[in-house]
Amino acid sequence: MVAIGNALFHYRNGLFPIVFILLALVSRPILFGGNHHTDWAMDAVGLAIALAGQTLRAAVIGLAYIVRGGKNRRIYADTLVTEGFFAHSRNPLYVGNMLVYLGLFIVLNSTLGYAVGVPLFLFAYWCITLAEEDFLRNQFGHEFDAYCQRVPRYIPRFSGLGATLRGMEFDWKRLIRKEYGSTFSWMTAALALLYWESVRNRGVAASTTVLAWVVAAWLLVAIGYVTARYLKKANRLQST
Repeated sequence: MVAIGNALFHYRNGLFPIVFILLALVSRPILFGGNHHTDWAMDAVGLAIALAGQTLRAAVIGLAYIVRGGKNRRIYADTLVTEGFFAHSRNPLYVGNMLVYLGLFIVLNSTLGYAVGVPLFLFAYWCITLAEEDFLRNQFGHEFDAYCQRVPRYIPRFSGLGATLRGMEFDWKRLIRKEYGSTFSWMTAALALLYWESVRNRGVAASTTVLAWVVAAWLLVAIGYVTARYLKKANRLQST
């Protein structure tokens, strides 16, 4: 599993979106509840879960950034970060990622997505987690073992969370600098799914209103992306 995790870590940025897109293209979205009103409610639930995942990622990155995004597309860590949300969950960023993908699969609402997509992505992140743990154990030894004993792998331990939040300063510039690209990507995917779902269930002609709303929402997301990218390139998002 460690070898699989290392391979998935290396290719994850390109592989995961491609796998998701392929699953979405070959899926047949289910009209939840048999009508469009209940189906939109299901879409809202999926979007809320994805936003919850993004919110968790934002809180983690804003409070205590961890250099575990890899180096030369390989697992790497220069220090063992145990503060911020990492004092309550060893992998809060991956929990956020899994929530985002789960939300997107709920928006898609297809049998293939639930039966193949969700388990596949859970397995992928589990393997990556095992690979990271192997690296960190070799790198930090007993310090990492002690950290594992007091902090759960995924599900956060909420005791003391209030004190953690009060004791740290939130870095908005770092958050925007690190997250604008991935946020743009999954929001674009979510909007595309809404239109794709409508086309598969209602046809192209009946989906023109949905397309108009999707395009308008995407333009707002794109403006946010372009603005964040400009600010980053202009070195106006450097933390003080």
